[in-house]
Amino acid sequence: MASKGLTIAVDFDGTCVEHEYPHTGNDAEGAVEVLRELVGNDCRLILYTMRSGALLAKAEQWFKDRKIPLFAVNANPEQRSLTESPKVNADLYIDDSALGCPLRFVDGVRRPVVDWARVRRQLVLDGILD
Repeated sequence: MASKGLTIAVDFDGTCVEHEYPHTGNDAEGAVEVLRELVGNDCRLILYTMRSGALLAKAEQWFKDRKIPLFAVNANPEQRSLTESPKVNADLYIDDSALGCPLRFVDGVRRPVVDWARVRRQLVLDGILD
């Protein structure tokens, strides 16, 4: 799979940040660097989260503050011509609740977060990030 034009749906809580919902947790270790690397490899990021209203705005601001551009939020604008399904169409989904997503535990945090170092290794080994 080549990285050009990949669309990646990315969860927020437990993925980009540690679990502290409804607050915004600390950045998940490695998230910012890997997300920037994905964008630098022509990947398009869709924020795919249960947050809404002001809490969604805070998640979107997290990306803006870290200069990580989003292609879309909770929707893929390119799928409208294909289907009316509410499921976001993406090539990959990075989510702490996804089966098989590498996780790590953080001291003092009850739920694990995405292990971005292992995500990056998987992407490199699979040839997505060349």
